[in-house]
Amino acid sequence: MTALEIIAKKRDGEKLDRDEIEFMVLGYTRARIPDYQMAAWLMAVYLNGMDARETAAMTETMLHSGQQLSLSSLPGPKIDKHSTGGVGDKVSLILAPLVACTGVVVPMISGRGLGHSGGTLDKLEAIPGFSTRLSLRQFTSQLREIGVGMMGQTRKVVPADRKIYALRDATSTIASIPLIIASILCKKLAENLDGLVLDIKTGNGAFMSTREESSALAEGLVATAKRNRLETVAVVTDMNQPLGLAVGNWLETHEAIRALQGEGPTDLMRVTLHLGAHMLRLAKKVQKIEQGLDELEGKIANGEAFERFMRMVQMQGGDNRFIRNPHLYPPSDFEICLDAPQSGYLVGIDTQAIGRAVVHLGGGRETVKDTIDPKAGLILDKKIGDRVEKGATLARLFSDRPSIEEIAKQLRSAFSILPKPVTPAPLIGEEFSSV
Repeated sequence: MTALEIIAKKRDGEKLDRDEIEFMVLGYTRARIPDYQMAAWLMAVYLNGMDARETAAMTETMLHSGQQLSLSSLPGPKIDKHSTGGVGDKVSLILAPLVACTGVVVPMISGRGLGHSGGTLDKLEAIPGFSTRLSLRQFTSQLREIGVGMMGQTRKVVPADRKIYALRDATSTIASIPLIIASILCKKLAENLDGLVLDIKTGNGAFMSTREESSALAEGLVATAKRNRLETVAVVTDMNQPLGLAVGNWLETHEAIRALQGEGPTDLMRVTLHLGAHMLRLAKKVQKIEQGLDELEGKIANGEAFERFMRMVQMQGGDNRFIRNPHLYPPSDFEICLDAPQSGYLVGIDTQAIGRAVVHLGGGRETVKDTIDPKAGLILDKKIGDRVEKGATLARLFSDRPSIEEIAKQLRSAFSILPKPVTPAPLIGEEFSSV
């Protein structure tokens, strides 16, 4: 077989067998297939999809493209969480150290920014000195000592996903259910977890924009996880506006720091605590979600969650001076306020436009090789449902790029203001479980 034949077969809507999928995935991982052919194959998959059998084969091929973690010697249940990606989604930064305070081991293998959506690794690396490039030995040792670690894919663990993930970002092949399922689960299955909680974003800032698409993705993830004997819960949450107020790597990290100190925005904390309570239930630490919520709120109130985050930052080389005193972080060269053109109520936000604007400000990647300015981003002053007066600040933009003024002008249309208020979409929607 050849790559050309397999590309043509999927282009024409035919089903691929396991050998053909392995040929493409492992061939690309081992540099036998060039970027341009893999990009063509990804686009064919994006356009024509994969059935459950193909999706399972791709997931398992990516999983076995490298080593897997061996965490059986660590005491306590191993539970992780993953989000399908959204704008302003800094939940993992809060949730991982928070849940680890309860005796649950949280081994997070995370990703970078994808399209208009920010990445957990990029947010962590906004902390000066913080390293997400840990060896498996370092990662396991850290998990044993403090119960939490956050690292990226290595050349040894799921190397196929590391390469394919970056190529998807650069070829507009992100919003494909089988590709998302394979990317998420190969990393999580490599961790040899006892349980997994998935945050499936839905809305105009998510890769799945409708509830139907998001539910289909959630069901597919849970079904594929169950096939691999991993207890999984998937929760559909709203992404019709940014989560919290900050969008951009350091800005979101700063907001996460404040959240761990008990000062997080209401919507951010509600999603974080709800997902965390499910993690505690999978770990058999609690029987009911309400019990989990109480347990986690207590860990924030008594300062344990913040201290655990500080220990994680220190162990991964980060400079805790910026955690204790975020005002020490260098400011952006330019700051612009985006003002409301009229009075009324904020009834809608083009969340994907917000994410794209942050990329253009320097806070994301437009090509695989782009570097990120961790300071770039924006902070919302208003959320959907809020009363707005003419001239009031809707958002503040930060960047080192002089193009910030033009970006601000273009972003004005992302905010819809009308005379009558609206009720925001429900923050937490359907839930799916393999348990």
